[in-house]
Amino acid sequence: MNAATHDTTTLTATETAPLPLPRSARLKADTMATHDVLDKRIMASAPFENKHNYARFLLAQYAFLRDVDALYEHAGLAALLPDLAERRRYASIAADLQDLDTPLPPAPLAAPVDTQLDLATALGWLYVSEGSKLGAAILYKLAGKIGLDEHFGARHLAGHPDGRARHWRDFTSVLDTVELDADGEARVIDGARAAFMRMHGHVEALG
Repeated sequence: MNAATHDTTTLTATETAPLPLPRSARLKADTMATHDVLDKRIMASAPFENKHNYARFLLAQYAFLRDVDALYEHAGLAALLPDLAERRRYASIAADLQDLDTPLPPAPLAAPVDTQLDLATALGWLYVSEGSKLGAAILYKLAGKIGLDEHFGARHLAGHPDGRARHWRDFTSVLDTVELDADGEARVIDGARAAFMRMHGHVEALG
């Protein structure tokens, strides 16, 4: 093979090489199995069969949203997402529980995240919290079948005024473009995995 032929072959291989997946797509692929197991575990408890079951589901959701609430006051995340504080749902799910006359569970001795969490790990946790809003579109419709809506009992499941898809795209555009080194990339994945496992724990604790 002469030099000219070799150069052409190299160029062609470079041009046809697949582009790396965005960080959000890699996170989805990496956590898909865990996410699917969690979804099936939640739905197996028939949370939308009646308000009693739904209240139990709310308790698990509440515990997780309380866990991640500090993320919405995280200075590093706020610098990337100007609307960060508006994205929090802790107050709305507390109101949902109050609507159903369900006492708030006691706070844990130590929260899994705080405002000092490193940015990469915080992004992983936030990926799970924000991503859950997409699935909430289906859950919100199911809640309507037992008489709940954005004004009573299902506030935390209601969509953003700008639309769930746009709200998610705004987040993933930041997630995909923030610069991280190899260690940071690993911590984003670790953060997302930890978040899913935390929610798993809350669901299992309720039986």
